[in-house]
Amino acid sequence: MAATRTRRTERRENPLSRERIVEAAIELLDAAGEGGLTFRALAERLATGPGAIYWHVTGKDELLHAATDAVVAAAVPPAPAGTAPRDAVRAVALGVFDAIDAHPWVGAQLARSAMDAPILRIFERLGRQVQALGVPRAVRFTAASALLNYVVGVAGQNAANARAVEAGTDRTEFLTRMAAAWTELDPEEYPFVREVAGDLPHHDDRVEFLAGIDLILTGIAPRERPADPPSA
Repeated sequence: MAATRTRRTERRENPLSRERIVEAAIELLDAAGEGGLTFRALAERLATGPGAIYWHVTGKDELLHAATDAVVAAAVPPAPAGTAPRDAVRAVALGVFDAIDAHPWVGAQLARSAMDAPILRIFERLGRQVQALGVPRAVRFTAASALLNYVVGVAGQNAANARAVEAGTDRTEFLTRMAAAWTELDPEEYPFVREVAGDLPHHDDRVEFLAGIDLILTGIAPRERPADPPSA
């Protein structure tokens, strides 16, 4: 009876809400992936019945969307006033990178969401900075899209690569073995891969990710118009 009384008291003190459901869903997704997110498991975590959850969300698809949006919203807050556009883009990029690294399932959800709310949050944050950089109106969509595709694609691939490695594996040792395999490749077919093999074991994924952002920003930054030649 004491345990029942405690659970009932807990329910009264922490009334079920959409926010609590989404938080619990994120915890389940982090622990067990998309396959582990069931309404039965969610009900057990929340000490309630599945029917009570359905009062707040209509099904798993809506819950996955809400969980993804919550993670993304926390990862890409509006830039503080006075932030330089390039710094703001880098902050958004790292926010997404770190969010997908911490919640690998988010990468897959973003890939499926096309131009839905979670993706649009990132696109809006990047697009505002593209505007602030002075990119010409005619190419703003292309510039912002290039940034979006790079950020979501590379961050998602990084998380996928991490999941593909057996838990407990030493990263440097794993990459050293991979680099050694690269050096054994056919020198005529893979000259570049062989050349950069030595850089693989000690590279920093976040540093390389930001370097790519800087390359894109350099490419989309407006060029200054050449000065007119002096008149004769």
